[in-house]
Amino acid sequence: MPNQLDTTDGPASASGAAGAAGAAGANRFERRRARTRQALIAAARQILAETGETSASIQEIAARADVGFGTFYNHFETKNDLFDAAVADALEEYGQLLDSVTERIDDPATVFAASVRLTLRLAASHPEITQILRLRGLPHINAATGLGPRALRDLEIGRASGRFTFDDPLVALSAVGGALIGLLQLNSTRDLGAGAGEHMAEMILRMLGLPADEAHEIATRPLPDLP
Repeated sequence: MPNQLDTTDGPASASGAAGAAGAAGANRFERRRARTRQALIAAARQILAETGETSASIQEIAARADVGFGTFYNHFETKNDLFDAAVADALEEYGQLLDSVTERIDDPATVFAASVRLTLRLAASHPEITQILRLRGLPHINAATGLGPRALRDLEIGRASGRFTFDDPLVALSAVGGALIGLLQLNSTRDLGAGAGEHMAEMILRMLGLPADEAHEIATRPLPDLP
């Protein structure tokens, strides 16, 4: 009579092993697919940061990503879809980076001031992200990912706490986003110093309702370090 261990050699055991192998193969396929998609997005990000244009051919994008031409269509229907994904990817990285630096700051006014000033620093340390923000960020201010929802979150927290005074959060978001992109545009032609970031942060805080003296004090506080 077979003992208890003998049952592991039966059909159920073989079926389980086959299932595990199939799952592992599927996981490897999904990882390869994700890597290929990210390679295409990275290539598009590089092109946007270098030129701000979307005129590169699919062949050029695929070659830069080191993938086959036909592979492109396994991930994106059009070039516009890819470039939209590239902008969203860069702005999401930008948002996550600022979140990680300001996550221990409780005051929404201080978060806003730090985010503005750190964005100017990012122009030197993370030029690809800030180039894409400068050249392609304006249409994405109200997007579902990246800079917009994080800034809107902080604006609404600030208004609920009484720190900010404005009627329409989306109008406030447009004003803040436009000011930030304008600062990056100016920096691309004049190589602004840290003082410009402080000045812009102070003006934004005053626009959001803080008194002038307090806005100045918050905008000139020591900044947290970028990773």
